[in-house]
Amino acid sequence: MTLEAATNPSVLPDTAGKAVIHPRWVRVTHWINALAMLMMIGSGWQIYDASPLFGFEFPRQIALGNWLAGALLWHFAAMWLLVINGIVYLTLGVLSGRFRRKLFPIRPAEVFRDLVAALRGRLSHDDLSMYNAVQRLLYVGIILTGIVIVLSGLSIWKPVQFQTLTSFFGGYDTARYVHFAAMTAIVTFLAVHVTLALLVPKSLRAMVIGR
Repeated sequence: MTLEAATNPSVLPDTAGKAVIHPRWVRVTHWINALAMLMMIGSGWQIYDASPLFGFEFPRQIALGNWLAGALLWHFAAMWLLVINGIVYLTLGVLSGRFRRKLFPIRPAEVFRDLVAALRGRLSHDDLSMYNAVQRLLYVGIILTGIVIVLSGLSIWKPVQFQTLTSFFGGYDTARYVHFAAMTAIVTFLAVHVTLALLVPKSLRAMVIGR
């Protein structure tokens, strides 16, 4: 079986007579990514508290690591998990054609139409194998945000070794703000993503069993 056939819901049979919406590699990388993100966010909040950018700190109850050194260990461990898993996900997504089929094209008129429908509660979720325009925009955006948060994190971690990258972000201090902004975007996405999954339970089931 080709990689295209292995990841295309229209060609994957199911013994129960239902098409596979999310192939196994998508489900595995999705949940690994979710775990890595939660670890990075929690430990990142603890790291932030050691040198806040703004006039607030995150409560210790929702941070991970208990102190700066512990948080750094969690953060770097999660970083490698996120990077390796992300490379696998992006590679398979491109080679299989899944990204091309499910995430493109993104047309502004369609995004506006589906956004209005979503706000009015009239957006259909009958066919989970097809992403609406808002979903396509958000998924592409979160992939790009993930790349930004990794690169800005590297420029903060090793500003001398990655001085070209650090300069690209406007220097060490600016890179910290970029990193924080990317984290905020990811947390916002996760909040919306989880809320919608709870409102449409079959979408969560599909990401667990594939159908």
